Amino acid sequence: MKPLRIRLRRTCVAAAAASVLIAPVTAGAAYGAPAPPRSAPYAAPSPDPDGEFARLTPAVAEKLDAAVRQTMRETKVPGVIVGLWAPGKGSYVRAFGVADQATGARMKPGLSMRIGSETKTFTVTALLRLVDRGKVALDDPIGKYVAGVPNGDSITLRQLAGMRSGLYNYSEDPDFDKALQTRAEQPFTPEQLLAYSFKHPVQFAPGERFEYSNTNLILVGLVLEKVTGRPLREIITQEVLKPAELRHTLFPRGAEFPEPHAQGYTVQPASGEVVDATDWNPSWAWAAGAMVSTLEDLRSWARTLATGTLLEPATQAERLKTTPIGIPGAGYGLGIFDVEGWIGHNGSIPGYESLTVYLPQARAAMVVLLNTDVLKDGKEPSAFFGEALTSIVTPAHVYPAEHPAAPSTR
Repeated sequence: MKPLRIRLRRTCVAAAAASVLIAPVTAGAAYGAPAPPRSAPYAAPSPDPDGEFARLTPAVAEKLDAAVRQTMRETKVPGVIVGLWAPGKGSYVRAFGVADQATGARMKPGLSMRIGSETKTFTVTALLRLVDRGKVALDDPIGKYVAGVPNGDSITLRQLAGMRSGLYNYSEDPDFDKALQTRAEQPFTPEQLLAYSFKHPVQFAPGERFEYSNTNLILVGLVLEKVTGRPLREIITQEVLKPAELRHTLFPRGAEFPEPHAQGYTVQPASGEVVDATDWNPSWAWAAGAMVSTLEDLRSWARTLATGTLLEPATQAERLKTTPIGIPGAGYGLGIFDVEGWIGHNGSIPGYESLTVYLPQARAAMVVLLNTDVLKDGKEPSAFFGEALTSIVTPAHVYPAEHPAAPSTR
């Protein structure tokens, strides 16, 4: 069983500075994030009825600062951007460390970052919007749209979005890994990615259990293109980013990366050499992990995603039906997880990690963005930050870091 710390791939990185850029704690929303559309079908609970979220006073902010600095020392993360927001409790927005090790440029809250597997939340949302319009059905077999898929007549779109297809994860294939190492800045096609998966036998019968596989989302992306007749980048832009008013989030055509952005650092496994992965072409992750975003856009997206703003209530209810994933207090729905009440997703791609989650009881959002994807004792560094922050602000809903990351793809 693959645990929660789900990754596109796994790398290491050298230690870096942990200096801090301080941003003020305010009594309300910070940095002017765009509000989600007001037509949400979601009926939110009363704000923080049971003291679910600590008031973000200067004293609490000092504790959070100390916790982030300590976590940076332990994980050796070069730079991190952190945001916490809850109505009536204030906000906490900080950027710590360096965005560029070569120049020493400081990390800043407004930088663009690659978000890896958080892309899945956008891809599946686009699919569910087609479900709402009757263009596809969750229980349609993938074989209806894409030929040549093993068990294609039995695997449903629901099982793909929920990681229960049984298809081999292409990003764990040794030949794929070798190809990525030799052509990191070159494009991959979805068909090439599927070929790495389909040469392996299926891992289990469709629907039998949860097993995270990036192959599932490549197929969902192809379904979106087949049904709409449009490229995936355009679909996500028109169906998700524009309705959600996310002006600084994009699905890149290639390796483009809006300025200003942080440099991302990873390690080549064969040599152990620290390398700058900023300009690696994310096409190899495509519908599973290619996107770029910012702290403020992800703050807005956390609520939109968790509350179903862009979907019909019944469709959002289907999305939030989770399958146990072998971790107490955690389950996976349709391109979304619920971990100790925090709803959202994490992401990891060479050079970057992210965590975007929402706690409905407190109407609280948490976003963490890192410019490295090094593991700490086999665990995701983003999860260490999630645990450190939630231990202070939501002790009844601590995001756990104790479980190991998924096995290395290298």
